[in-house]
Amino acid sequence: MRIQAVLPGATATNFFDAAGGSAEQVPSEMMMPVDDLVDAALIGFDQGELVTIPSLPDAADWRAYEAARQKLIPNLSRSVPPARHRTAAAA
Repeated sequence: MRIQAVLPGATATNFFDAAGGSAEQVPSEMMMPVDDLVDAALIGFDQGELVTIPSLPDAADWRAYEAARQKLIPNLSRSVPPARHRTAAAA
């Protein structure tokens, strides 16, 4: 079994109308036609992508983001604040 997360961005659907807004509020260069989005998502799935961002031109940008996120994980919960966040008395 394989899974995939698709991060679609603005997509030309009736979502905007249903939410009480208007698709015209989104710049046209940011709005992807739904057929293009689905095709890109399926191609990403076929290529084995765990995360597909159909509008992202360079997949290396996602990999760099994910690598930075992974580097943060061990330091997101510590028993003491780092030196830069301690008072002079505590340092």
